[in-house]
Amino acid sequence: MTGTVAMVSGAAGGIGAAVARALAAEGRAVALLDRDGAAVELLAKELAAEDHRVLAVPADVASPQEVEAAVDRAEAVLGPVDELVNCAGVLRTGAVLDLSDEDWDTTFAVNATGVFRLSRTVGRRMADRRSGAVVTVASNAASTARMNMAAYAASKAAATMLTKCLGLELAQYGIRCNTVAPGSTSTPMLTGMYDPATAARSSIEGLPQSFRTGIPLGRIALPHDIADAVLFLLSEHARHITMHDLVVDGGATLGV
Repeated sequence: MTGTVAMVSGAAGGIGAAVARALAAEGRAVALLDRDGAAVELLAKELAAEDHRVLAVPADVASPQEVEAAVDRAEAVLGPVDELVNCAGVLRTGAVLDLSDEDWDTTFAVNATGVFRLSRTVGRRMADRRSGAVVTVASNAASTARMNMAAYAASKAAATMLTKCLGLELAQYGIRCNTVAPGSTSTPMLTGMYDPATAARSSIEGLPQSFRTGIPLGRIALPHDIADAVLFLLSEHARHITMHDLVVDGGATLGV
C-alpha cells in the first residue's frame, strides 16, 4: 500500500496506536490525529525513527473547527487521504438514572458526533475523488445491552449506523464504509472499568450478576487483533464488502 495516505483518530494509544503502527508497517503515510498532543507527537517520532512517513495532528474530534483544520493540514503535508479510521473514543460509566448530562454529552460528542464530523469532512473529499475507504472502530456493546454502559453503548450504536448510512450514500463513488466491533481488549479503557488485577479474569469468565457473558475463546483481545481486522476491511481482500459490522470479541456476544 505504498503511496496510500491514511488518517487515524484516537491514534495516541490503545487500538488507535495499534492501527496506526499497522498501517505504517504496510507502507501507508499516516496522519495521527489525537487530542493528546504530547502523546501523538511521541508516537510520530517513534514511527518516523523507523523510517515511516507520519504526521502528528493534534486535534479534538469534538471540535468542528479542529477537525477541518486537521484534515486540511494532513492533506497539505501527506497528500489526499485515501483511508480513514475512526478510533477516537471515551468511556463514561454509570447507571442511566445516575448519569450526568456532562457524561452523556461528552460521550456522544466524541464517540458519535466526532465520527460524523471527521467522516463528513474526509468523505466529501473522497467523494470528489471517487475513491476511498472508511472504517469506524465501534464496539460489541453497540448491539448488546450492558449495565452501567448506556452512554457508551448508545454512542457506539449511533456510530455504527452512521457508518452504514455513509457507506450506502458513498457506494455510488466506489467508497466502502465498514465498522469493526471489538469486545474486551487489553487497553487502558478495559482496566479502567475493573480492578486491573482482575480485569482479564472478569471479562473472560463473565459477570452473571451484571448479565454479562464471558468470552468463549478464553482470551482478551490485544490491540493488534483489532488492527488486523481494520486492515482487512481497508484492503483489496475486502473490495466487495461495505456497510458491514465485523465483530472481534472472541464470541462474547454469542454471534448475535
